[in-house]
Amino acid sequence: MSRIGKKLIPLPAGVKYTVEGNTVLVEGPKGKVSALIADGITLKTADGNLQLERASEDKAAVHGLTRALVNNAVHGVTKGWTRELDIVGIGYRAELKGKGMVVFTLGYSHPIEVPLPSGIEVTIDPKQTHLTVLGVDRQKVGQVAADMRSLRKPDPYKNKGVRYSDERLKKKAGKTGAK
Repeated sequence: MSRIGKKLIPLPAGVKYTVEGNTVLVEGPKGKVSALIADGITLKTADGNLQLERASEDKAAVHGLTRALVNNAVHGVTKGWTRELDIVGIGYRAELKGKGMVVFTLGYSHPIEVPLPSGIEVTIDPKQTHLTVLGVDRQKVGQVAADMRSLRKPDPYKNKGVRYSDERLKKKAGKTGAK
């Protein structure tokens, strides 16, 4: 029995959806997002809410997943998704180059240029050490943030590198003098 699959998805004013085959296209004030619908799952609108129903009990495993994907699409076109990153380290920084390029200086012999996919925006604070990744597609926002973090993962000994703002690191003790 899927508890998440039973929950209703509130449809705010200005949000429309269309089902084409096994995908749903959700349109809202911030843009358009498509989400996959598993076979045997149907969408119905009732009292300004979106309800997902499954054809049979063998579809219970994908019922909650499909509801979560559609809910993420509705949330994305109304409020949008954000992921924040912090850059820690002396001389480590990021800057915007044009509209679709972020240039990182992370202690390597060369700067790293990261092109931004369509639908993704990045804002950088004036100190050039705090980035905010914005977009309507949750998966795309998370993937871009993960790619940026992977350029220089946080070091467990000095805690330098690119990390998520809400990430808590455990600092390891370094070597001790051995005799």
